[in-house]
Amino acid sequence: MRFLLIPLLCLTFSLTAAAIGVDKDRLSDPEQEARAQSIMKQLRCLVCQNQSIVESDAGLAVDLRGIVREQVKAGQSDRQILHFMTSRYGDWVLLQPPFKAATLLLWLGPLFLLLIGGYFVFRYVRQKPTTVLTEPLTADEEKRLQQILRENDT
Repeated sequence: MRFLLIPLLCLTFSLTAAAIGVDKDRLSDPEQEARAQSIMKQLRCLVCQNQSIVESDAGLAVDLRGIVREQVKAGQSDRQILHFMTSRYGDWVLLQPPFKAATLLLWLGPLFLLLIGGYFVFRYVRQKPTTVLTEPLTADEEKRLQQILRENDT
């Protein structure tokens, strides 16, 4: 009997560890679950900020997945669900925010900064070197320099 106890405990703990991180409230209809997964891949985790809510284990991401599943189950369209999320959390919740006046800086900001940087690099490269051409000393200036140097040595 003892020889069965250790494998049984190992199996129990491994099944418990495998269950961690899996959503318990998956939809029973595979088609609806696939649709929910597709929508969730478009939504950003507001805690992690660079992951979709499918990839995140944050509590808020779990809640958002639950909301998406509830709305899919209620028969809402993809567009209606995304509109609900953006009306509640703003465009920030979308992994690919739409191109509109409010997000103009988000989309064009990097290009604008690149152009400004390129302009300054271009100006710096095209700038003529400012070397000063010096003329050799005249005989009088040479004598005066030698005299100053002799005075400083003594």
